[in-house]
Amino acid sequence: MTRSALVTETIEILAHLVGFDTTSCNSNLPLIEWVEDKVRPLAPRLRRVFNADHSKANLIISFGPEDAPGGIVLSGHTDVVPVDGQIWQSDPWTLVERDGRLYGRGTCDMKGFAACALALAPAMARATLRAPIHIALSYDEEIGCLGAPSLVDCLTSHYPKPDAVIIGEPSDMGVVSGQKGLATYQIDITGRAAHSSQVQQGVSAIMEAVPLLSNLRSLAAQMREQAPVISPFEPPGTTLTIGVIQGGTASNILAQSCTITFDMRFEVGDDPEQHLARIAGWVAETDATIKARAPEGGATMMRRSLSPAMAPESNGTAEALARALTGDNTTRAVAYATEGGIFQRGGLSTVICGPGSILQAHQPDEFIEISQLEAGVAFMEKLVTRLST
Repeated sequence: MTRSALVTETIEILAHLVGFDTTSCNSNLPLIEWVEDKVRPLAPRLRRVFNADHSKANLIISFGPEDAPGGIVLSGHTDVVPVDGQIWQSDPWTLVERDGRLYGRGTCDMKGFAACALALAPAMARATLRAPIHIALSYDEEIGCLGAPSLVDCLTSHYPKPDAVIIGEPSDMGVVSGQKGLATYQIDITGRAAHSSQVQQGVSAIMEAVPLLSNLRSLAAQMREQAPVISPFEPPGTTLTIGVIQGGTASNILAQSCTITFDMRFEVGDDPEQHLARIAGWVAETDATIKARAPEGGATMMRRSLSPAMAPESNGTAEALARALTGDNTTRAVAYATEGGIFQRGGLSTVICGPGSILQAHQPDEFIEISQLEAGVAFMEKLVTRLST
């Protein structure tokens, strides 16, 4: 099948974006600089919003009237998850086409959406827009939506209030009106190292972690049992998973330290604090038990990130716009977290709609169907036409 010039351009842009290793541990500035150079000849308004040490930045690219109200934000994150430990059939940082699919890290989550928006940038620049279109690219979404708060603050402080925000997370171009919130926590346990034959001389942090892990597992089971029967989410209710356990140096040494990282995902209206109070109590008990034998040791818990849930909006402008552009009238809510709740908390009408399948996100051999990019491009074309005078 012959591809349109816009789809071809989208694929070329996606190849460049995938080529930047923007794993969250790395800077995204090389990608941001490339995007700025790409769009600068179109004379958009560009604004960077840096993190504290200027190693990363959000980028806002604006087309159309500067002072007109009612703008639209096309929002996507630039960072991707690691490929460490995954077995890929091809280089994850090189876009590869096979059988109607484009493979590479970030193709669906979510550089494909950014590529669609950037491919339409010339059309946005040519059009006589009655309201601005902002392409908003953020940093560090994958490790807790760390860049989004300053991005939202900038949009609401330095621009006329946008009418709608479209979060381009992979939804198969279906309209998603609600998402779960996400909170991640870390428990640090410190014991006292000793020879494993002399257990009375030390405290194994790993052994002290075992009751905590058992309690967390039991709590997760209770959450499943207490989940609402009727829910737009799959799975329903609040969920808890233990993602990382680290500790110990050798089998014959009592472990000096152990770290547990877990997350909770919760529906709008759920209160994760009730569960956190129980977990904090278990951590306090562990702390006291360790200190009784090794005063220098103990256990602490800290929150690493918190992304609010995104609630379906009654008569929401963003949802109505996305439905008008896609023709999709199905009601959907997703269990994965996005920056949508942060935009909504900032007073902006928000919806999720983007190319690609969430089933491919974070996977080895991540891919996006070319047909999904075609749908994403068509969506952007309709948006530009709708906002043109």
